[in-house]
Amino acid sequence: MADHPVLEGFSPAVREWFAASFPEPTPPQVQGWPAIQSGQHTLVCAPTGSGKTLTAFLSSIDRLVTSEPPEPKARTRVLYISPLRALAFDVEKNLRSPLMGIRLAAERLDVPFVEPTVAMRTGDTTSRERQQLGRRPPDLLITTPESLYLMLTSEIRNTLVNVDTVIIDEIHAMATTKRGAHLMLSLERLEQVTRQSPQRIGLSATQRPLEEIAHFLGGHAADGSRRPVTIVDAGVRKPLEVDVVVPVEDMGAIGQVIPESLQSGPAHMALNPQRTSIWPSIYPRILQQVLAHRSTIIFCNGRRLTERLAARLNEAAEQEGFEGELVKAHHGSLARDQRVVIEDQLKRGELRAIVATSSLELGIDMGAVDLVIQVESPGAVSRGLQRIGRAGHSVGEPSKGTVYPKHRGDLLEAAVVTRRMKEGLIETSRFLRNPLDVLAQQIVAHVSMHPDCTVEALGRVVRGAACFAELSDELLRNVLDLLAGRYPSDEFNELRPRLVWDRVNGTLRARDGAKRLAITSGGTIPDRGLFGVFLPDGTRVGELDEEMVYESRPGETFLLGASTWRIEDITFERVVVSPAPGEPGKMPFWHGDSPGRPLELGRALGAFQREVRAQPDEAALGNLINDYGLDAFA
Repeated sequence: MADHPVLEGFSPAVREWFAASFPEPTPPQVQGWPAIQSGQHTLVCAPTGSGKTLTAFLSSIDRLVTSEPPEPKARTRVLYISPLRALAFDVEKNLRSPLMGIRLAAERLDVPFVEPTVAMRTGDTTSRERQQLGRRPPDLLITTPESLYLMLTSEIRNTLVNVDTVIIDEIHAMATTKRGAHLMLSLERLEQVTRQSPQRIGLSATQRPLEEIAHFLGGHAADGSRRPVTIVDAGVRKPLEVDVVVPVEDMGAIGQVIPESLQSGPAHMALNPQRTSIWPSIYPRILQQVLAHRSTIIFCNGRRLTERLAARLNEAAEQEGFEGELVKAHHGSLARDQRVVIEDQLKRGELRAIVATSSLELGIDMGAVDLVIQVESPGAVSRGLQRIGRAGHSVGEPSKGTVYPKHRGDLLEAAVVTRRMKEGLIETSRFLRNPLDVLAQQIVAHVSMHPDCTVEALGRVVRGAACFAELSDELLRNVLDLLAGRYPSDEFNELRPRLVWDRVNGTLRARDGAKRLAITSGGTIPDRGLFGVFLPDGTRVGELDEEMVYESRPGETFLLGASTWRIEDITFERVVVSPAPGEPGKMPFWHGDSPGRPLELGRALGAFQREVRAQPDEAALGNLINDYGLDAFA
């Protein structure tokens, strides 16, 4: 609809392209563009597939294609920050289409068009590519929180002086974590670099309360007042069709010992008797659903289960006469190139399904997914909505999903989560207050780039982030004491001071090696003890848990990404493998995989059990089927 009033603020070429590409603007675009174009800090809350990414980008793209860039060494004007490298790659790829379309529209209309440059800097960016970005920075830079921190702690920060817009995608995924606090301190450091205070645009799935996320996004001005943030609440709940399916008649029988006369295997198995399992019933049901739909994502809560389920589904499909690979595993321990290949195979229809962890939970474009299957409870209402929302990615299309609980306790949680998903009862989000380990790291990084920084000026920078707005002078001095070597007891004597604090003049200076330490130890993502998996030519395949590597030997085969690999060599830091297609392999495992349960969900679970116990059997049964989406067996 080319004459929609909200499009009047865009240039002719952008209006022409949008009218030719979309029937009309979506609700977040109608509500969000006026606020963004007026320069306000803006939080856009909308469900998956509602066009919120274009809401954030289009005004910036319009400005880039209609204005000449500043000096070549400081050309970057728009920063896009993604919590996931995979999402960053997806956005970079999806920007090509509108830029090309707008250029063609400008040629048809015979109006000026400036070709904007787009580049990406993440942990996967090579040293050579980083050097090129320093010499020729792009107009629009796509990056991650950790890479932004590294840029601000190097001379590359000078390429950011003209940044006027910062877009933070999936901000809800970081708001309640130390990683989010770390990012917000980086944005306050960015404020010290840029010639003008950049406009902040946050993109979020449905959260509660939105005011908390808006406060987190905006932070505080130098005078201590909150920066105003316009909230665009276009979080209209997508139609949900979610049911909880139990493929066995009696879940109480799961885990019971199989009679000795029916057990198979050698005699020593009697020491570990075989037990009944729900999995032989789950595999065929999931396979049936996958074959009945065009494109399916199956979510699991752990990488080991992801690998096992993908392998078992392929085995079951082969027994049914299905030729080729039906599904593949997708998780963070696969190399980026491997993940991209798997994603493209699903989009092209070469795969019927992907078994994934949270690696596909956020807004990566996976094409026309028409079904989401969740194996075991998602563990949180927000996580469930995010995952089920991957189905029916188009505007107005219902999201269809099925939840398969593994045992009776899991069934209770799945029932409660499903009902709260339908009612939109999302857990309350609250950002962290004063995480001092994050503060100490950022102070060392900031002071290393600002010699003779005063404590007063440092306090203003730190308190600009909402997470540290209430930081007291005493607490700040305590952190500076620790960093300057004034320890509360002899137990800390082995720590090396990182700063010199001149208490007479109130200034701070970094010690030798402090900047290098800030760079090599930056971020809040913990060291997980993982070994890289590589082909002999150096191509990265993925990563394995150090304990699994310790238990493995050259010549053994294992599964990774639903493909089989043979171990050729194990060094002190990597596992060298070669493909072993068609051969059986052991399942990999990783530690620290499963997500926790939010407090609100735990309370709702207790209330649900009390409610069911208080009802007559018939009333309770009808309530469970109608309100909680359970099938008859459940």
